[in-house]
Amino acid sequence: MNANPIFKKSLIWGGLLALAIAIVGGVIGGRVDGSRGVISALIGTAMAAVFLGITVASILIANRYSKSDLYVPIFFGVVMGGWIVKFVLFLILAWNLSGADWINKTVLLLCLIVGVIGTLVVDCVAVAKGRLPAVSDIELPKYVDPDDAPAS
Repeated sequence: MNANPIFKKSLIWGGLLALAIAIVGGVIGGRVDGSRGVISALIGTAMAAVFLGITVASILIANRYSKSDLYVPIFFGVVMGGWIVKFVLFLILAWNLSGADWINKTVLLLCLIVGVIGTLVVDCVAVAKGRLPAVSDIELPKYVDPDDAPAS
């Protein structure tokens, strides 16, 4: 048994959270700045959702190698690679969106911040509520009642 069901649950909850942020952020952004606000809210929410997806996907991919002798270095290599991809993607998006006049930077930033904090909370709740035994591949010996044991 591994933690894959916990991370899949985190991905589902994160997607639902992103949908809620997109709706609320889109409504608020629309009232603040019209279509620019809606587009900004959707972009900020999409960025947060993609970053959550990269994190969970990298862990799920790394867990495929749990039977390998090199599991720990593979795990940390894949997860660190996912972190680097997120960092580079964020820099590219920040660079390209910084000069765009068709977005409202405040709405985008607020939706991104709410999305990131919300996905952190979702991850914490999913891991805290997840039931994963500390020892999963051990078979305990069967109890034999001494009265039922054959006489030797």
